[in-house]
Amino acid sequence: MLFTLPFLKGLFPDTKGAIHDQFIINQVTTDSRKPMSHALFVPLVGDKFDGHAYMNQAIEQGAVATIWEKDKPLPKFLPTDFPVFFVKDTLIALQQLAQAYRLKINPTVIGVTGSNGKTTTKDLIATVLSSRYRTHYTNGNFNNHIGLPLTILSMPNDTEMLVLEMGMNHFGEMERLSNISEPDIAVITNIGESHIEYLGSRAGIAKAKAEILSGLKVDGTLLIDGDEPLLLPYSEQVDTTKIGFDLSNDIVIDQFNMHPLHSSFRLMAKDTYEIPLLGKHHAQNAAFAIQIAVKLGMECKEIQQALLEVDRTGMRFEVMNGRGGVTLINDAYNASPTSMKAAINVVKEITGYERKIVVLGDMFELGNASKEFHRSIADVLSLPIEYVCTIGEDAIEISKAVNKQNPLIHTKHFANKEEAITFLEAYLDEQTLILVKASRGMQLETIIDRLL
Repeated sequence: MLFTLPFLKGLFPDTKGAIHDQFIINQVTTDSRKPMSHALFVPLVGDKFDGHAYMNQAIEQGAVATIWEKDKPLPKFLPTDFPVFFVKDTLIALQQLAQAYRLKINPTVIGVTGSNGKTTTKDLIATVLSSRYRTHYTNGNFNNHIGLPLTILSMPNDTEMLVLEMGMNHFGEMERLSNISEPDIAVITNIGESHIEYLGSRAGIAKAKAEILSGLKVDGTLLIDGDEPLLLPYSEQVDTTKIGFDLSNDIVIDQFNMHPLHSSFRLMAKDTYEIPLLGKHHAQNAAFAIQIAVKLGMECKEIQQALLEVDRTGMRFEVMNGRGGVTLINDAYNASPTSMKAAINVVKEITGYERKIVVLGDMFELGNASKEFHRSIADVLSLPIEYVCTIGEDAIEISKAVNKQNPLIHTKHFANKEEAITFLEAYLDEQTLILVKASRGMQLETIIDRLL
């Protein structure tokens, strides 16, 4: 049980139908297409849809109550005793309900944001905390103004730790998410270039991410990428732990080493950790999780054991075996200049392959400087990368820049994914490593699917 109808009436007193204590809600949903059990249906209104039109379908799927915008006529088929809670705006009501439920359950809330690495960091934190505490966390990319409330409202009553990923692309959005969730601990993984089209500059991105402080508890803690100067001014506003590779940080990462299937590193010249992830950026992501776990009372040995069992959200530097024994790295979930350069640098450091190929697609939401940002990727494209393959309107700038800066590397630009697949099929053997990375909208994971 999540809550009873009287709990809802306390939030939304304008009601119709039967409201009594024995009537419980087990689920909150906005999707009338999916089966639901004793659910509260919240019909949202968008530019091209109105969830109120699907009330009948929601009832057929298992809805037993609804939040309803008061200016919308109730359907005639609705039973007279069907519980209805009238509101001005169902989206705002959903967010208000999530905020109230978060306070009702009162878990320790960890909010995670950042330009890159927030999903992996969320997964690392959730995995570690789950080894000791009853932990609930964001599933997939349910990290926006709709997904975050639904994540909170899917939390079991006995949840001790709630790990929330928070995404945004405009000013004001992070502030709203933070106020809904009221985190005890906030994490800003880094500042890259994602959404620069809407936020103007990296300084603007830092300002928008720092809105996570809006709902942070008075005695809450902020963890930041201490190597990022743009975040340092915000560290002065609250209790902050700076984590990074520079010796000026509160938590210093050193002795980083990358192995065939894992990375190792040391924290504070003391404890050494191993993670089943490749790259220095993942060492920093793991350091956030480690510091949070230590703060919450966990021991280094149990943290290390949990880190070895991390199960990351798919398509984020996911290593897999393809046809002919080729090694494929599916990093097609998203991309920014910072994350693309980091992925390429990791590929360059991986040993044991005679041939390395990177397949790079467009990076979105980079504004007027998009072509320049794409050209900047060539700065890290060097041997032992043998082939650079590009797909997309702006990604061609990567190939052009590589041709100028490093003519020893072969470049191929393809008009579509089919052409790329045909080219790559000639190199499916045990001595080849292929990285595929682009923004989500490019859907380059379909290339991976064809090479498996």
